[in-house]
Amino acid sequence: MVLFALAALVLGILWGAYGPDGTLIDMIASHSDWILYLLMLLVGISVGLNRDIGKKIKEYHIKIFIIPFGVVTGSVLGGWAAAFVLGMPLNQGAAIASGMGWYSLSGVMITEMYGATVGSISFLCNLMREIFSFFSIPWISRHLNYYTCIAPAGATSEDTTLSMMVRYTNEETVVMSVFNGIICSALVPILTRLVG
Repeated sequence: MVLFALAALVLGILWGAYGPDGTLIDMIASHSDWILYLLMLLVGISVGLNRDIGKKIKEYHIKIFIIPFGVVTGSVLGGWAAAFVLGMPLNQGAAIASGMGWYSLSGVMITEMYGATVGSISFLCNLMREIFSFFSIPWISRHLNYYTCIAPAGATSEDTTLSMMVRYTNEETVVMSVFNGIICSALVPILTRLVG
């Protein structure tokens, strides 16, 4: 999955730099909102396919929201800190970090809000967060604890990095991971606009 995402990125860069100008790119750019809606629909379908999530939520009650709250809070605070260090506007840093690893959505949203340069930064930052998760989850599971593995994954903890959770943590952490991904994915479009 990571290699496919990187290959798609490189192909897109090459197409943009050397490919023909044309209607395909213009059509995609003019319909970016519909593409985002399709992505949100697909995330909703993936959540709906998990039949056990409702039972587990009832078991954990309000405690199940602690991890997503920490992930969201840490992401926004990290975005502010990075923006401060890099000398960029704090709201842009927080908006970029609010993507929580969902690079396809946050890249497009930030491009609409702040332009192509900041949108590209958002895309790359959130892609790197997902890639970093793949490498950090095994180390975190061995040296810290299973629940901490969810934090770097952010919104991707329900889909692309879920396989790492299954491999390196336990069943309970996997359920928490899916729930965290659902909450974070739902909050990405809201939070990005709110803090941006």
